[in-house]
Amino acid sequence: MSAVIQNDTTNNALRLSILGMRCAGCVSAVEGALKEVPGVLEVTVNFADHSAYVKGDADPDLLKQAIISAGFDAAIMEGLEDPSAQEALETKRYQELMKKAGVAGVLGVILMLGEHFEWFPEIGSPNGQWFWPQLALITLGVLIYSGWHFYSGAVKALTLKQANMDTLIALGTGSAWLFSCIVIDYSANLPSLAKHAYFEAAVVILAFINLGSGLETLARGKTSSAIRQLIGLQPRTARVVREGIEQDIAIEDVGLGDILRVRPGEKIPVDGTVTEGHSTIDESMLTGEPIPVEKIKGTLVVAGTMNQKGTFMFQATRIGRDTALAQIIKSVRQAQSSKPEIARLADKISSIFVPGVVLISLFTFVIWYTFGPEPSLGYAFVTSMTVLVIACPCALGLATPISVMVAVGRAAQAGILIRKGEALQTAGKLTAIILDKTGTVTEGKPSVATIKALGDFSEETVLELAASIESGSEHPLAGAILSAAEARQISLSKAQHFEAVAGHGVCAEIQGRSVYFGNAALMEVKGVQYGEHKSTLEALSALGQTPVLLAVDGQIAGIIGVADPIKKDSAAAIAKLKEQGVRIIMVTGDNPVTAKAIADQAGITEVRAQVLPQDKAEVVKQLQDAGETVGMVGDGINDAPALAQANVGFAIGTGTDVAIESADIVILQGSLLKVSEAMALSKMTVINIKQNLVGAFFYNTVSIPVAAGLLYPLFGVLLNPMIAGAAMAMSSVTVVTNANRLRWIKL
Repeated sequence: MSAVIQNDTTNNALRLSILGMRCAGCVSAVEGALKEVPGVLEVTVNFADHSAYVKGDADPDLLKQAIISAGFDAAIMEGLEDPSAQEALETKRYQELMKKAGVAGVLGVILMLGEHFEWFPEIGSPNGQWFWPQLALITLGVLIYSGWHFYSGAVKALTLKQANMDTLIALGTGSAWLFSCIVIDYSANLPSLAKHAYFEAAVVILAFINLGSGLETLARGKTSSAIRQLIGLQPRTARVVREGIEQDIAIEDVGLGDILRVRPGEKIPVDGTVTEGHSTIDESMLTGEPIPVEKIKGTLVVAGTMNQKGTFMFQATRIGRDTALAQIIKSVRQAQSSKPEIARLADKISSIFVPGVVLISLFTFVIWYTFGPEPSLGYAFVTSMTVLVIACPCALGLATPISVMVAVGRAAQAGILIRKGEALQTAGKLTAIILDKTGTVTEGKPSVATIKALGDFSEETVLELAASIESGSEHPLAGAILSAAEARQISLSKAQHFEAVAGHGVCAEIQGRSVYFGNAALMEVKGVQYGEHKSTLEALSALGQTPVLLAVDGQIAGIIGVADPIKKDSAAAIAKLKEQGVRIIMVTGDNPVTAKAIADQAGITEVRAQVLPQDKAEVVKQLQDAGETVGMVGDGINDAPALAQANVGFAIGTGTDVAIESADIVILQGSLLKVSEAMALSKMTVINIKQNLVGAFFYNTVSIPVAAGLLYPLFGVLLNPMIAGAAMAMSSVTVVTNANRLRWIKL
């Protein structure tokens, strides 16, 4: 058994990739050992992908020592792991398990055929006195080869005063071999019916369990396909331009500020800003959006995305573990290792399950030995061994984490970054969702929607004067005005004596004329009459536009309506959420008229306007106090208190801003449709987890009494220990296979 520690210095956390865990008992052992290390604040061990996530300020060397003490080896690793190396380890593990299963299976088949066709001499006979001891030694050799990892694990668990799956397997198969040796040695003192060796049962049980573990390893490897695809997105080299010379260097050698060239068909090596050239980039693997995104000078590019046909240069702004891709992988890993509430029930049951099974096995032995038919000793041994073998809680330990792991990976492929396991469980239960307006329902990018020229002025003149006076302004609306002028290729004039009137607008002198550009309050301050245009202002406001008046030499020359349009899919997303039975409320700091206009366009009927950012959390709390399970969708900055207060916080992010600490779920692109997709995935995941848990509970609830011989008095049926081993192994494979169905769901 070995473990790999991945150091994450960005948030005082360590990630451990652990090989060799075989049941929920191993999880408890690892968690207990790591929690004893000074500086550890929180430990989460994920049985599904054999990993652990440790928060705190612990010394990695002490963590390593704790893992060794618990029976595991450890090595420190930094940076993004190589997916091919991980796949190689899993393949090696699978091949080893298959070899062990094969060796045990071959001997088991020979022994079963020999028993069936009476090839072997009778125990206690002259020929049997030399044959059976040799067979015992051969069987012992196979048990050591095919089952040593179980026996050593059981001993280590015992030294830690714990019991796990290894304990049950070691007791079951070890007692089968030991009992058989006793039968051989003391055959003269036993009745003929009791003279039976169980060597074939011991080796066939190991064959089935190793086979099941191998198939589980193979199936579990598929659950991490999403994370491996993400890791595999980052290229291993980059083409950097230094002192005018282009050269290919290792990705680890790229520095901040380096200029890099990307050619057609290449992956973007690090995050950066385009400095020269243009192209389109496929960002679907990170965002879930299939349409390539155009990149021109000044736009951002993200590591791991695929360049299409163009060639461009860009400057590195984020490298190594600071890139968006690295942040996404870290968040997905963290979410896959987290435990939703439903998982804690399985953990509690698993922690007391193995000791309980041992007691049931002993009780079964006593009952059969005391009240069973002859040979009572043989029946007592077979039934107690069968109970030990069939009751291994592998399926129970896998039921929740394997589904969480697959679902989080599937969400990442769709551009939905689930950061906490609790959010995955809760998102499907939301009854109310609060939406921020700007940047959530709307594009968050104001643009000129209306230009109304008055008197002798033309639209071009109105826009020219407005853009000229706004060229020195930092107001958000200024960008929209300047972009509109640039789109029309309008040349700007120089503004002199510029004055900004806070909350009202700007004033300046352009081409010898006095120009005012602002709201109605500015016109009142400057004594400009605008009464005849009030109906136009109200009409624009009703359309969701912000009207801005332009006055030249004391007269209104034009009105420009600036709007933040709703996203093209907002209305469809709102309709989808309503179909899911969710109450939708838009909460914004904007004025009621504009807010209602936007809400009407999006299909939202409930609006709360002029709400300050710090007061949005109170709105969330009021709904929670009224019995609602609330989701909050915002930009993750101004809405941080509300995102944290909500049962599930959805942050609308971009490909380069994914580590928003206040949110539970990050939408990598701005589409609200992803919220309904996350809710649908949550519901399907919870159903999948319940299916796994019910299946695991049902399996153990039914199988243990049958293994103990409950059906024998009624039907004369006893469960063969070898069949019990196969059933136990296949139960884990069934759970993993069921969880993998989540990989193929359509969102």
